[in-house]
Amino acid sequence: MSVANTRPIVVLTALDLEYQAVHEHLVDARLHRHPQGTRFEVGRLAGGQCRVALAHVGVGNQSAAVLAERAIAEFAPAALLFVGVAGGLHRHIALGDVVVGTHVYAFHGATSEDEGLWGRPRTWPLSHRAEQIARHLSRTRSWARPPVNSLPQVHFGPIAAGEVVLNSTVSALARWLHDHYNDALAIEMEGAGASQAGLLNSSLPVIVIRGVSDHADGTKESTDRHLWQQRAVANAASFAVALAEELAVDIGKADTAETRIGRRSTMQVPNQNIRNTASGNARVGVQAGAVHGGVTIGATGEQVPADLSAALVGFRNDLQNARSAGTVDEDTYAAAEAELAAADEALQTDSPATRRALLVALKKVRGLIGDVADLTTKIGVAIAIAQGLS
Repeated sequence: MSVANTRPIVVLTALDLEYQAVHEHLVDARLHRHPQGTRFEVGRLAGGQCRVALAHVGVGNQSAAVLAERAIAEFAPAALLFVGVAGGLHRHIALGDVVVGTHVYAFHGATSEDEGLWGRPRTWPLSHRAEQIARHLSRTRSWARPPVNSLPQVHFGPIAAGEVVLNSTVSALARWLHDHYNDALAIEMEGAGASQAGLLNSSLPVIVIRGVSDHADGTKESTDRHLWQQRAVANAASFAVALAEELAVDIGKADTAETRIGRRSTMQVPNQNIRNTASGNARVGVQAGAVHGGVTIGATGEQVPADLSAALVGFRNDLQNARSAGTVDEDTYAAAEAELAAADEALQTDSPATRRALLVALKKVRGLIGDVADLTTKIGVAIAIAQGLS
């Protein structure tokens, strides 16, 4: 599969040394300026086909979330990787080992009462596809380039993401983690923000990959002085770029297969309506890559026009009705309207960039109203029509 046929992988880092460790694997890197000032470098992985958009986001979950959202909207990637260093929370994980987060815990959520703190965690799991590819790379030991006999271990397990650097085994935070998150393998400060951005973008795969540079036990100054940050992030970057290559090819094949299926199902009958029939209370979506003529939804035979502008007008009316009925809350309504406005703007011009922006906006709407079945079906119609425009 050629570079042109695969979606890029976004790689985010928090520290300069993390950025440089990933950048060393790129060739033909070029500067990509976002209108709001964020600078990405877009290049190709050396010896591979995958395109990577690399950015430095700074420390903390908030900046990670904002710039992850920006990167996703800008590049419509196949996946997002956050690569960097972390503190290891278990002694069986050696300095320099790599941790891949099967879950990311936002561990700072809690309720404070007279009896103490009661945890209110948020958790984001790693997607099945990404985890399967990552585990295969680890098993086959094929992620080193060239392969070598001595590789650091790759561990799979939860990663705790908060807002402070832990450098103690006896502090209140250390005890809190031990009591409530004792299966976490490592602790860091950006994974929760990036994972939340992925969830809100049609559950885009987000993979947090960390090299263990200290044991969060009071020895950080010593391990930093002995350059364990540089060694650890070099290992994490090597694993990350190998994973990025595999993800791009694997997801690219899935995208191509989906596109071909959609085209066969529509182009054979360009002048006929497409109907899905289900018995009882079953619901079906629209099976289309491009829609010609009308689309029938539901047992009542409601006709939805194949013109995208008309479809969006109809969806807006339904969204307003759902808001009035209390099915959609005010925050969700406002967020969906903002994305619909972005879709309207993208419709004003026809170019690959605006078509991509249009699809991203519509998919964000689908993510926002995903628990409302009727709205999900109808925005699915609009997405199918938009896909047919490309």
